[in-house]
Amino acid sequence: MTDLIQEIYGTIMRNKLRTALTGFSVAWGIFMLIVLLGAGNGLIHAFEGQTADMKMNSMKIYPGNTSKPYHGLKEGRNITLNEGDRKQTAQSFPEHIITTGATVSQSNVYLSYEKEAVSITLDGVFPNYTDLEAAKLKKGRFINDRDIRERRKVIVLHEKTVEQLFPKTEAIGKYIQAQGVVYLVVGIYADQNSFSPSALVPFSTVQLVYGKGDSIDNIAFTTRGITDEAASQQFTQDYREMMGQRKQFAADDESAIWIWDRFTQYLQQQAGNEILHIAIWVIGIFTLLSGIVGVSNIMLITVRERTHEFGIRKALGAKPSSILWLIISESVVITTFFGYIGMVAGIAVTEYMNIVAGKQTMDMGVFSMTFFENPTVDLGIAVQATLTLIIAGTLAGLFPARKAVQIRPIEALRAD
Repeated sequence: MTDLIQEIYGTIMRNKLRTALTGFSVAWGIFMLIVLLGAGNGLIHAFEGQTADMKMNSMKIYPGNTSKPYHGLKEGRNITLNEGDRKQTAQSFPEHIITTGATVSQSNVYLSYEKEAVSITLDGVFPNYTDLEAAKLKKGRFINDRDIRERRKVIVLHEKTVEQLFPKTEAIGKYIQAQGVVYLVVGIYADQNSFSPSALVPFSTVQLVYGKGDSIDNIAFTTRGITDEAASQQFTQDYREMMGQRKQFAADDESAIWIWDRFTQYLQQQAGNEILHIAIWVIGIFTLLSGIVGVSNIMLITVRERTHEFGIRKALGAKPSSILWLIISESVVITTFFGYIGMVAGIAVTEYMNIVAGKQTMDMGVFSMTFFENPTVDLGIAVQATLTLIIAGTLAGLFPARKAVQIRPIEALRAD
């Protein structure tokens, strides 16, 4: 074993530059694979974090305008939604709908407390709002059934709004002005997916105070028994037919109502993540292949340069297996050493990315969104990738080694 190590060391030292360049291509391959995987994981983890609290088995219905004539009615009609539509939604699909909710909004409302003020949208919601949306109660309480029945003037503020209105004091229990209407702050909620956080008040209160009547801005509901994209599309088609009969528009008129199918969107985003992951692996593997080809080339050159030496060895009785083992060992040493360097460097860079940008959030005051999170690679995957590289490097050295073994001593001795 000592002789083998000395021979490998001597060969490498005689060809320092060539070995270094080959080793660099090997290290660069594994380094780039790990860094690419880390960056891809950062994007995927951010997406998973953004959607972690979202109710993926839910849909939202928004009104629109007809784009087709229907039974003598012209296109371009404005479709509106009301409380009856929400109730009919639950009655028409009891096997698929778990719970329904709705939102009615009043925009451009100025909330003020002492010297602080903010322009915001008031959303009238039901107590099951947190079952339908990615909202979490951070403090206090949420709107309840009694608030709805008694049309109470209570309000649940987003944590961003609280920071603006109550920078130095506790918000819960305080009264705030909303252009002549006084609301009692009863809770604080958080919603990382909210691009424009609203203040939440009882559904019936918005209808009464702002004269909304029976109209609503959207219908939301959670579903069950819809397990794939085909089933989801079938449900939306059935829903359009039901609403088309109720609102007098063609079932295939997609402009009349807009359906936000979160489940289908989630499946499509998951497919996008898979494509991203595969693309990263393909790029990384091809980068690795360049290093493996480099190892194979240097072994071929080594065999050619040492052909005369191998002939003398075989003439003196050296077994073919010893020559085979010598060349393969050299290939394994180069691949393992530089592969390990590339792996360590790659892990170090991903850990550095995690420290510097591991929770990269875009904060615009009224909303925040995480777009890069935990860009690290599992150590097991890094080790597996390195082992794969070592195995590939072994195979890369095997073919030149077999060529060396197959050379007859007399031909090897004649070689220059």
